[in-house]
Amino acid sequence: MGIFDFLKGEFIDVIHWTDDSRDTMVWRFEREAHEIKYGAKLTVREGQAAVFVHEGQLADVFTPGLYMLETNNMPVMTTLQHWDHGFQSPFKSEIYYVNTTRFNNLKWGTKNPIICGDPEFGPVRLRAFGSYSIRVADAARFLTEIVCTDGEFTMDEISFQIRNIIVQEFSRAVAGSGIPVLDMAANTADLGKLVAAEIAPTLAEYGLMIPELYIENISLPPAVEQAMDKRTQMGIVGDLGRYTQFAAAEAMEAAATTPNSGMGAGLGMGMGMAMAQQMQPQAAGHQPGPWGARPAPAAAASAAHVAPQQAAPIAPPPPPVEHVWHTAENGTTSGPFSKARLGRMAQEGGLTRDTHVWTPGQDGWMRAGDVTELAQLFTILPPPPPPAA
Repeated sequence: MGIFDFLKGEFIDVIHWTDDSRDTMVWRFEREAHEIKYGAKLTVREGQAAVFVHEGQLADVFTPGLYMLETNNMPVMTTLQHWDHGFQSPFKSEIYYVNTTRFNNLKWGTKNPIICGDPEFGPVRLRAFGSYSIRVADAARFLTEIVCTDGEFTMDEISFQIRNIIVQEFSRAVAGSGIPVLDMAANTADLGKLVAAEIAPTLAEYGLMIPELYIENISLPPAVEQAMDKRTQMGIVGDLGRYTQFAAAEAMEAAATTPNSGMGAGLGMGMGMAMAQQMQPQAAGHQPGPWGARPAPAAAASAAHVAPQQAAPIAPPPPPVEHVWHTAENGTTSGPFSKARLGRMAQEGGLTRDTHVWTPGQDGWMRAGDVTELAQLFTILPPPPPPAA
């Protein structure tokens, strides 16, 4: 190599970074002995930031643009200023490129269930998962707090820590939100914004920000989901007796249409006997002769000796469901309490007519004195005096 080529290499130096990996957050521009030549051109593209480190200290942060690295605008000593060292500068400089674009479709989820209180179901365990996006907001802080001297830093190296922060803040936000479990699906957008706002100060210490956080699903334990499905089925069925009759009729029809089925024959005989029993009382009361004549006295007498058919016993109605009640005073709720416990509280003065109460199925909070079921608890006490004229 001639002297001209050597000097040309000393004067011309282009520093830039292009990346298509989609997960690299920081990349260090490699130079032999970490020497940055005088007059080098530094290219910083949109979605990037360049952090200049000189002799181990952060010197400057370059935003998108084209820069000429010279002694009049950079605190660096180049090789051309040290002929006595044979173009080997003792000053070491490094340039770190930081990706400032959004890293999207990152996943998060609760490893263990979250225990929170529900006004209807009591303590329940919840699981949740979703996605989020993140970007570098402060390149210098991110480099000093997280990356340090790592020559190639990827998103996988910090995603686990961010997931832990999200799960912690999500657990705290859900436990303190007071939103019923059945209403959480309608409030996932608000919960996501709340969690993102709570996470922002912690991520700012790392030089990061979280533009978006989505809650894709909040699930209950399988046992609770099965109980809710049964409740939904009962609500759809309505009259359980009529549903049982309908299901039995369908099963009998399906069995009767099955060829070579002993069960179908048995069901057919059973249906025939049932129809005969239903027709027997009608036949005993009125049997017209071939010419429309009424039955003979002997036949009527013999029919009178027929034992009356015993009616099937009627099942007793189910016992009434006893309500449990919650009370609210001074912005705090208590309960649940049984009606007997509320009676003792009324005698002790802990429950008055003006105390607000609520039970599942009731439309909002109501004064205890306005609830018909609880009004009788105060009959032993005189009502408040009328206002003075």
